[in-house]
Amino acid sequence: MATVPPGFDVFRDLFSTPEMRRAFSEQAWFDRMVEVEGALARAEASVGVVPEEAARVISKACGAFELDAAGLKAGTERVGYPVLPLVRQIAAAAGDAGGYVHWGATTQDIMDTALVLQVRAGLDLIEADLRRLMRALIGAALTYRNTPMTGRTHLQHALPVTFGFKCANWLAPMTRALERLREGRARVERLQFVGAVGTLASLGDNGQAVREALGAELGLGVPAIGWHTARDNLAETASGLGILTGALGKIATDVILLMQSEIAEVFEPYAPGRGGSSTMPQKRNPVACEYIIAAQRNVQAQVPVMLAAGAADHERGTGPWHAEWTALPQIFLLTAGALARTAEIAEGMEVDADRMAANLMLSRGLIMAEPVMMALAKSLGRQQAHDVVEELCRAAIEQDKSLAEVLKASAAITAHLGDDQIDELLDPANYTGLAGAFTDAAVAEAEEKLGET
Repeated sequence: MATVPPGFDVFRDLFSTPEMRRAFSEQAWFDRMVEVEGALARAEASVGVVPEEAARVISKACGAFELDAAGLKAGTERVGYPVLPLVRQIAAAAGDAGGYVHWGATTQDIMDTALVLQVRAGLDLIEADLRRLMRALIGAALTYRNTPMTGRTHLQHALPVTFGFKCANWLAPMTRALERLREGRARVERLQFVGAVGTLASLGDNGQAVREALGAELGLGVPAIGWHTARDNLAETASGLGILTGALGKIATDVILLMQSEIAEVFEPYAPGRGGSSTMPQKRNPVACEYIIAAQRNVQAQVPVMLAAGAADHERGTGPWHAEWTALPQIFLLTAGALARTAEIAEGMEVDADRMAANLMLSRGLIMAEPVMMALAKSLGRQQAHDVVEELCRAAIEQDKSLAEVLKASAAITAHLGDDQIDELLDPANYTGLAGAFTDAAVAEAEEKLGET
């Protein structure tokens, strides 16, 4: 199966994780196919389709199976698929019982079911790291619930928010991702065992009993009908991971921007040499964020491949199915890397509250124009108040004065607002709205989904 990037060991723990690489390694794929063949023999014996002794021997052979990798490669290149040469090796290992290996199955049954077992293992890993990230973001949201900072729209100062509120906005998509992941697992973790064209005619009246027994053996759901050329559940899983990495990329983008020298409010965790430059000793580059964004873009480039696989022809696809073999492992590997890097940032990020406070004052009060406008609107109406304050903001910029100076010198303002009221309106701490309440609600929702009190 795919590696990230192909053949480059130096990058593998930056773009992915050791656990996810094992789950989607070539060896794991073959191990899962062998596991399915052993489970199939046991399931068929349990309903009387194959002799119990033959199933016992096949199961034992699968449990101790040693793959002839060179032979499998040669056979796969000849046949076009790995299952037939793999079945030949298992059958040889099973001796006289080998004639009952793969009984009634087709290649895609084995490959799809093996893939589902890998997906299940991969989703376990994704959920564990997603929960880790959510717990870290909950902690940050609560720690910085009342820490004011500049809210930015179109990369410009807009209105005050709190850093806890920003963390809560990072958290909320993770909560939805966890919910989406859990809901989708029941649809994707399903057996594929329906024979050559999906009718399972090879097993006659015993087909459904074998399906139920095989599903129980593997701990997989048994769908009402096969999905050889109905790939929506895998596409849903891939799309969910694409959505998740989009949310991770948003966090990384925010942190990159907050790490800019001109802003310097939030930083990735520090370690000696981390993010260093080969020529500029002062540099502290946002390296983890960069890998997250790179992974996000590559995941989202692969999701369309999974969506396109839905247009499979007749009862066995001629190409769309094959495209999944490289796309889906890449999606899992890269998502795991992005998720792990984001969790590391959330757990260890450095927050400079003093710099946040200083940056709030960079515009010399202009960031507080809206509360002045809203207070003035009670007397002038909203639109007229907007026009008056907008003109005074321009004057403050042109005259290089603070907004407070310009407001207190304007008869249009002082006719309705006193100096003390103006000072109160210009205090950023007084204008964070429901940031605290929204933060609390997002944290409570996340804790509920995590099953925590």
